Amino acid sequence: MTQAADLSIEPLRLLFEMERDENPRLYDDLIRFNKGTKRVNRLRFLAHEGLLAQQEMAASTLLAMPHGAAVGLSATRHLNLVAAGQVVQAFDAPSPGEED
Repeated sequence: MTQAADLSIEPLRLLFEMERDENPRLYDDLIRFNKGTKRVNRLRFLAHEGLLAQQEMAASTLLAMPHGAAVGLSATRHLNLVAAGQVVQAFDAPSPGEED
């Protein structure tokens, strides 16, 4: 079995703490939900939208090519751009001037 196959079988569990100062937008969005399933599902949704946004950014380079126009247009149909933008910003590395 390959390492990739081993990882697909095992569930992924995350435990993390976040203070509002670390990422106010993400914190404010997640704090709306009580602890537990709803908050986890919201974070899962935001992560999923962020992945779609990253794929959209990669696909946008294909839009510049004549052969990739149809692929890029079909990829944007189910993308929530507001949520995707929040996720990309939330998980983006801080700028050099923003680091503590």
